Amino acid sequence: MRTTATVFLALFLAELGDKTQLAVVSFTAGGASRWAVFIGASLALIVSTALAVLVGEGLLRVIRPAYLQLGAAAIFVVVGILVGVEALRALRGS
Repeated sequence: MRTTATVFLALFLAELGDKTQLAVVSFTAGGASRWAVFIGASLALIVSTALAVLVGEGLLRVIRPAYLQLGAAAIFVVVGILVGVEALRALRGS
């Protein structure tokens, strides 16, 4: 249960305001049925998550878990730095 809650919280926070949410808002604001948009977006996230789980499971067969965690942490740090640099550029440009 702890893993489920941790994954939920991490992904929930990571997804707030991302391009997927903006697309959902756009579809709904464009007059599409809210339930059709909800179901379509939910299915897309389920399928993409299933693919990620399968890839992760496959990687575990060839890479030790500690290395996978280290790699994932490094990717998050790099993405965080890139987002921070982009935010600073946007602030300087405005």
